[in-house]
Amino acid sequence: MLKKSSGPRLDDGECLLDVRCVDGEQAADGSYGSLQNAAYIPRRYFSASANNEVSEDDADEEEEEEEEEEPIRVPSDRKIPQQPPLSPGNYFKDGRTKIDFVLVWEVRHRKKRRSRRKADGEEPAPSQKTTSSQQRKELLAQWRERFVQNLQTAGLLLEKEETANEKKTINFLKLSAPWEVLVYHAEEMCIRAPLQVQPSPDFNTSARIMKRLCIPNVFTEYVPRRPLDYYTCNFRKSKMDRFLGCNNHETYFSSTQRHRIVYEILAKTAYGKRRRAEVGVARLLTEGAYSAAFPLHEGKYQLPTSEVSPDELNKRQVLFQYWARWSKWYKYQPLDHIREYFGEKIAIYFAWLGFYTAWLLPAALVGLLVFLSGVLSLASNEPAQEICTSGASYLMCPLCNTCKAWNMSDICPMAKLGYLFDHPGTVFFSVFMSFWAVTFLEFWKRKMATLAHHWDCMDFHEEEERPRPEFVAMAPAREYNPVTGVKEPYFPKKDRLTRMFTASMVIIIMLCVVVIFLVTVIMYRGIISVMMFHTGNPVLRTQAGNIATISGSLVNLGLILLMGQVYTALAEQLTKWEMHRTQTEYEDAFTFKVFVFQFVNFYSSPFYVAFFKGRYVGYPSNYGTLLGMRNEDCGPGGCLIELAEQLFIIMVGKQLIGNVQEFVIPKVKSWQQKRSLDKVRGGCVLHRWEEDYRLVEEEGLFDEYLEMVLQFGFITIFVAAFPLAPLFALLNNWAEVRLDAHKFVCEYRRPVAQRAQNIGAWFNILEALSHLSVIANAFLIAFTSDFLSRLLYQYKFEKEDLSGFVNFTLAYAPLNYTQYPMCRYKAFRDDNGNYTLVYWELLAVRFSFIIAFEPAFLCMFSLFVPFSCLPLSCLSACLSVWLAV
Repeated sequence: MLKKSSGPRLDDGECLLDVRCVDGEQAADGSYGSLQNAAYIPRRYFSASANNEVSEDDADEEEEEEEEEEPIRVPSDRKIPQQPPLSPGNYFKDGRTKIDFVLVWEVRHRKKRRSRRKADGEEPAPSQKTTSSQQRKELLAQWRERFVQNLQTAGLLLEKEETANEKKTINFLKLSAPWEVLVYHAEEMCIRAPLQVQPSPDFNTSARIMKRLCIPNVFTEYVPRRPLDYYTCNFRKSKMDRFLGCNNHETYFSSTQRHRIVYEILAKTAYGKRRRAEVGVARLLTEGAYSAAFPLHEGKYQLPTSEVSPDELNKRQVLFQYWARWSKWYKYQPLDHIREYFGEKIAIYFAWLGFYTAWLLPAALVGLLVFLSGVLSLASNEPAQEICTSGASYLMCPLCNTCKAWNMSDICPMAKLGYLFDHPGTVFFSVFMSFWAVTFLEFWKRKMATLAHHWDCMDFHEEEERPRPEFVAMAPAREYNPVTGVKEPYFPKKDRLTRMFTASMVIIIMLCVVVIFLVTVIMYRGIISVMMFHTGNPVLRTQAGNIATISGSLVNLGLILLMGQVYTALAEQLTKWEMHRTQTEYEDAFTFKVFVFQFVNFYSSPFYVAFFKGRYVGYPSNYGTLLGMRNEDCGPGGCLIELAEQLFIIMVGKQLIGNVQEFVIPKVKSWQQKRSLDKVRGGCVLHRWEEDYRLVEEEGLFDEYLEMVLQFGFITIFVAAFPLAPLFALLNNWAEVRLDAHKFVCEYRRPVAQRAQNIGAWFNILEALSHLSVIANAFLIAFTSDFLSRLLYQYKFEKEDLSGFVNFTLAYAPLNYTQYPMCRYKAFRDDNGNYTLVYWELLAVRFSFIIAFEPAFLCMFSLFVPFSCLPLSCLSACLSVWLAV
């Protein structure tokens, strides 16, 4: 339980005078790991040139000749003071040495069968050949032993814990970096160190606006233990006395900084021969030598049972109490606390997700008002009233070769419903969303730059990245790096380009598979429509198209999710096979592959309905066919209502399935992990490292970004057909923020903090989607909606109420069509099937609209970003000609 803080809180100015405010603790006298205890720095860290003087083969031979040391021990020259523990959980047994990292491996015990053989009278063989699995286990044990020895040489403090039963032993190796190791690597890694406290700035625009307008702000909330803001610079050991709090070795480096430093050591430490790339904990995890490697959470996230002051909560409890709980869905996110606990990369993601969700609020409100305006004006829709009262006046041509003619009055409900998604308000909303997309990205760029400056990431550049462990292991050659002079694994650029070209061919083949599935769904809809029509049921006959569309969308959603899982696994293997040297190159290539496929996978069906369905139907006696079946025509309510159905099923269905997966899968994995550990541990009280081992491994932010970017495409590209899309996105994202927060705080192991100054390549993808949305909305209004045809009819015949518009859009079957003479179909054709003058007039109006609509937005884009309007204008013209034909 929480109780109100009784003591006054120090402001930033007072903290300037009180160094203890850096972390709320005083420096402990004789703190463990001080400079007086330091007598170590590995020679290989001081001089890279010294390593170059010795050949690598000789170095490997020297490594093999080294005598084995005790694998796990605290150096005997370090005297540990016998003092009471500061805090249980995140310390060695001495209670003073912080645990910065934990390595875990499991050993399964072999069942002894000697007694069984003796009982059967069988003598055991004196010498049996070891199996390949035994040899593998021995090799992994040797790697672990060498790795631990090298970690000791690197200066880390080690302590081992075991949890065992008769079947399995779980080993926990606790790592701690002493002060001198932290100082050396902090300078090498350019860790930012505090110089002076500065007043914490307020970057919350909405809070400032509400304060000026004297409006109560229900979204704000006091969050205790807010991190202080500092003037910082790169750490230098020679200028250590200039930095704030340098005398307190225990709290000078934050927990995230300590984690980064220790992980850097783990990533560089060899466990075998360097020429075989047997380096780093990442490859040990891949090879199975370790089952997990993670920093510890700072205590439990549950609140203590006794009443405590909010300022006495640990950082994890603060995040859970004021951020990760579902009851905080309407509160601002404590981004500084998130950054302090998880690092800048994860904090940037949550900042973007919160910013995007906040901007969805006005879009959702406007979209809801547009939809409600369509509902309120439904009774005044004259074309729908004409259809409903037409009776047998309009005999429509059959929908298939074996179908019968039907009366247009049969589709009265769909005609009324189609007006909700095709009225003047939707045109306004598409214009609004185009402006929204542009301004959203520009304001996010400002927000991103502000956060990068606030978090000292403005001058952050990716350090000289190490080669990926997989690249090092599979590289066929080694060459000298012209910059560092060190011999490194090398893969020829020509071979990489060849592999990338081959992978591109595989991507094209997979995209063709998606198109094949799309054609299959189209044929499925046609077959279902014919089956429903032949049932003879009047309800099924009139609703055959809707039933086929909805069921086809559900089938398409299943295929989309299935193909997405298959292709993601394939893209991962292809990207590994391409042999990218660094992790950044690997992630960029993987992101491009997955997004291109998912873009086609998710958007191919909506694009077909929006721009291709009903374009190549033909006319009676000259219908277009595909694989022997007549091409699909738009339903009674028009293509926009079918597009809205597609978007609702695909977008909302994917969000629901994704949220269920994100909620259920981590809990199932955590339950399995807890069950496995409880079998070994029994009912004993768990240590901090055991509790964290029971949690689920954090798998990165790629899937989270991909989900939101695909959603952004749905609410911007096709928003003219589905005004409620931003509302459904807003509801999903409100749940997504707390769901992700709960996973990171309660269900995931603590990830290693990573620095970042932006969302990376995803911003470029968002910009491309924004450009595409302008083109798509312009063509939706011009070619798919009836908005321009209504305007032309009002101008041509001076009928503001649109009376007679239905007859204006219908043509008579050609004279050579004898099956149902004088039946009607929707087109602007004469009795011979040729286009009338009205068709060309309407086409000119459509071109004029696109010419007026797009350049305004594209030029606005060019004002914000260095992007020319000419390429997109040319693309728009080509698409216009294609759709016109």
